[in-house]
Amino acid sequence: MAALTMEDTPPKNDSSIDLEKMSPISSREAEKDLTDVELSRSQSAYKSINCTYGDHLTVERTRSRIPLDRNWSLNDGFCLSRVDNDDDDVEDEKDNQDKATAPETDALIVSWDENDPMNPRNLGYARKWLIVLIVSLGSACCTCTSSMYTMTYGQITEEFHCSHLIATLGLTTYIFGLGELPTTSPSNHYQNVSTFRFLYRHLGIGPLFLGPLSEFYGRRIIYIVSFAIFLIWLIPCAVAPNIQTMIVARFFNGLSGSAFLSVAGGTVGDLFHRNELGGPMMFYTASPFIGPEIGPLAAGFINEYASWHWTFYSLMIWSGALLVSIVLLVPETYHPIILKWKAAQLRKETGNERYIAPIELNKRSVMYTILHSIYRPMLLLALEPMCLNLCIFSAILLGILYLFFGAFQLVYSNVYGFSLWQVGCSFLGLLVGMIVAILTDPFWRRNYARLRRNHEQTAAEKGEYMPEWRLPPAIAGAPLVTIGLFIFAWTINPRIHWIGTIIGSGVFAAGTVLVYSGIFTFLVDAYPAYAASALAANSFARSSFAGVFPLFGVQMYNRLGYQWATSLLAFLTLAMLPFPYLFFRFGSRIRKKSRFAAYDT
Repeated sequence: MAALTMEDTPPKNDSSIDLEKMSPISSREAEKDLTDVELSRSQSAYKSINCTYGDHLTVERTRSRIPLDRNWSLNDGFCLSRVDNDDDDVEDEKDNQDKATAPETDALIVSWDENDPMNPRNLGYARKWLIVLIVSLGSACCTCTSSMYTMTYGQITEEFHCSHLIATLGLTTYIFGLGELPTTSPSNHYQNVSTFRFLYRHLGIGPLFLGPLSEFYGRRIIYIVSFAIFLIWLIPCAVAPNIQTMIVARFFNGLSGSAFLSVAGGTVGDLFHRNELGGPMMFYTASPFIGPEIGPLAAGFINEYASWHWTFYSLMIWSGALLVSIVLLVPETYHPIILKWKAAQLRKETGNERYIAPIELNKRSVMYTILHSIYRPMLLLALEPMCLNLCIFSAILLGILYLFFGAFQLVYSNVYGFSLWQVGCSFLGLLVGMIVAILTDPFWRRNYARLRRNHEQTAAEKGEYMPEWRLPPAIAGAPLVTIGLFIFAWTINPRIHWIGTIIGSGVFAAGTVLVYSGIFTFLVDAYPAYAASALAANSFARSSFAGVFPLFGVQMYNRLGYQWATSLLAFLTLAMLPFPYLFFRFGSRIRKKSRFAAYDT
């Protein structure tokens, strides 16, 4: 049994608790007592300047040259800690916001034993990969469901006697409920693992409300309940007698799927140690990207040779098989909840009520946590121009991507005479472009290490850390987005082979993924104390644009023409193109004037 007496830990203020004892980074960290020396180092690493305004909200600005690592915390989804790149030891840093008060009794904080059988990281290697596979397929299913619907427009408008615009509302409501391209919390040691893992958390309406629930109830119950409800809401979609039923059912279908997506990526971090995480996280990361692209591909064949009902019947079969797999094969992996179970077991076996898990020190209610996760992202959008600009850029890109789900049918059916299954195959260009961009991640990690190494040599000071070093992927991706759209626009011609448009869409998709990578990781580093809120703000903007763009896309293409409609989108991205570079050059100065962002000493 591993336990710490709270008298041995340094005193904390009234609003904080130490969560290192429950950190899932490695078991030996939980065994380590904090000393006065460590506390001093912790206090020197972060110095805060507090400013209070509006509704008693205290905002802290972080001053630090030390790279940050994120773990579970009661604050904003993360706790901040210094990263030692030479080994796995990570020391807790003080985080003075929104944490509960530690009890005054001599509580014994329960942590992991060495080779603890309850620790998910001690599961068999094959079992862990099986869990990753199931979770990845579930994420792909939720995102695939959004785009498969777009291939039913023709049959639905004819059967329900509605316009194309009304039918598109089924896509919009699903995205508003789900939030597309779901994001997971940045997990442990992200500096040394794929940057693309940051592309998943807090998108749309659903995750803002349902995502925090895993902090209180764990991941397994969220998986089972959300996926069961997801399956149930597919039934009214499949048998809808009118378009009104379809639109409403699609919203609740997306809302139930959002809970699954809001916690799925964290499972991968729960299962693997730092040095093992790269491969599993890359595998999971690809699944939500692949989902929206394989949706039209599969639905094209289904709707070509069967009725639109079978689009949803096939999704019911897929999600039903996954639900059974989750119930039978996916255990609880969320470390704080398992430690809570362990503490309860120790209290029962020993009769000693002093055993307590760190999560049991959390005094915040579920409602407070949910409201907190909604309020602060809106605050960042309103008060942070840097965050707002990057959020708008990434929102435009996702809006264009979802606009393409309607535009592709117009272009390839009317210009090239494609059948429905051939239109579905045209999305392979987007799929290939995204996969190629994801595979460039090792290059960008090496580039980040090079920038940091060169700066240390120039400044002759170790530990210097600049969030702007995360932006080169976005700087490279931004022109690719514009170029890809122009290629797509001006190769739309029956006298030009259709492969030109496919190439253009692939270039656009690759640029989009690179822009996402740079923007998301920059937001996490630039707003370390509010990382989850920064990502939530970005995600809210993206899901809003993704839901709205398809509503005017078809009308715009019909009125402006295919070439100029796509060119208008290209000019829109061209206007946003300079921002990643400008923030790379001048971001440090901007952060010094920010109320929320970290700034350099």
